Amino acid sequence: MADTGNRPRSPFLRALAVDDSLPIEPEAVRLWLNDIETPTRWSLRPLLQFLLAMLLHLIWFVKRLPLPQFRAHGLLQRLICWFCSHFVSPHANRLILRHFATESNVLNFLIDNSEELGVEPLTLYPSRIDDMLDASFVKHDQELFRVIEELGPWRPPAAPLSTHAISWRHWRPLEGAAGEAPRKRTQVLDFESAHALFMCLFCLLLTREEYRDAINGFNLDQSIAIRIGQLIGDPSLAEMAYNKYPHYLVGPWNLSQRFLMHGFFTEYLYARLERLRCRG
Repeated sequence: MADTGNRPRSPFLRALAVDDSLPIEPEAVRLWLNDIETPTRWSLRPLLQFLLAMLLHLIWFVKRLPLPQFRAHGLLQRLICWFCSHFVSPHANRLILRHFATESNVLNFLIDNSEELGVEPLTLYPSRIDDMLDASFVKHDQELFRVIEELGPWRPPAAPLSTHAISWRHWRPLEGAAGEAPRKRTQVLDFESAHALFMCLFCLLLTREEYRDAINGFNLDQSIAIRIGQLIGDPSLAEMAYNKYPHYLVGPWNLSQRFLMHGFFTEYLYARLERLRCRG
């Protein structure tokens, strides 16, 4: 499935390549296995995460002091896009772009099948790194909060929706194995190493409330899973959410893992719904 050159894949990774007990698309697995085998993930990432986690907590502490707040959304997004274009591997960039689309689809599914009318669907479906200058990470978070707020208190359906009653009006299926941009010689960083660098930038260039909200927004995964599980009659979806209990606010501790598991959750939920759509 992945380009590993002449290196044979380990037995565990060969098993992982075919295990879809948790719903996930082959393209997502291919990209993830490529990322796992990026050398920087096993050499540079542990050092980066150790050093930058300390820096992140220092920035977090300073931002919590009673000082004037500042933010620089445009600069933040330009730096991220420039860094992705020059230093992040093409398959890691594809994973980043997939995350925008998978989460937009999941939230649009909730909007389309909610009793609440008038909630604007998400349009964040960037196909290139440069598209993220507009469909930004900041907007990505704010759209999540907007949708949950506008949907209002959740009213579970009396019974799960039938296959024919489910609306896919704003669902956009992801394309198959999308072609990756040619790799620059400097594009060597894996997904997790890149995030270790990004998380300090986010903390610095967002206000303390914006950053606090962003890192706690992951915990809405459980709420989304419960709602969609009730809509389609699959309570097991809540078990896919690693990030839970949104009323309990947390700081940046263990942020890298929480961020990664949020990405897996949206991939799992997207794949589960896409299978349902294709069967219907």
